[in-house]
Amino acid sequence: MTRVEMETRTKKFALRIIKLASALPRNNQGSVLGRQILKAGTSVEANYREAGRASSKRHFVTTLEIAQREARETQYWLELIAESGLMPTTRMKPLITECDELNAILTTTIKTAKQTKP
Repeated sequence: MTRVEMETRTKKFALRIIKLASALPRNNQGSVLGRQILKAGTSVEANYREAGRASSKRHFVTTLEIAQREARETQYWLELIAESGLMPTTRMKPLITECDELNAILTTTIKTAKQTKP
């Protein structure tokens, strides 16, 4: 997957997260979980893009690791929203799957970058 393809994919994911956060119930639970998933889910793309502007290999890897942590946190919030019943599981499943795939891509990219000589 190219950098541009990954940027497009993470942006689409962020937009889906924004829609999800907007659709959560307007109660205390929905507000708290909405803010959390909005922060983490949109941060994946922001950090991925920042990695593309890294000044060194170390900066690149570190920034990708931040994107990966944000993706893992997003996965947690997605699972919590689904398991709490705030949103139907059928709506959450595709987002959880995409988050899993983004995590796998980020993991592979980080491993490859660490193994590549400067």
